[in-house]
Amino acid sequence: MIATACLIAVAAISVSMLMNLYRLGRGPDVLDRILALETLVVNAVGLVVVMGLWFNTSLYFEIALLIVTVGFLSTVAFCKYLLRGNVIE
Repeated sequence: MIATACLIAVAAISVSMLMNLYRLGRGPDVLDRILALETLVVNAVGLVVVMGLWFNTSLYFEIALLIVTVGFLSTVAFCKYLLRGNVIE
């Protein structure tokens, strides 16, 4: 039963990632692309967590924490660059 639920979740997350990739490439401006990238990171974390549940291992949860950290820092760096023109002061 868990395997079926995980398979359905992986399919749904994959479809949403494809939609995010479309928005990332087609976004009208830079802010929409940054938002699509952040949503793509959230979907990637969801995919990794579901895979961790499916394979019943805890290593995937640590990988998800690393992806969240890198995604958050990259979003902050992009936004800071757009506001100020540089990242490091």
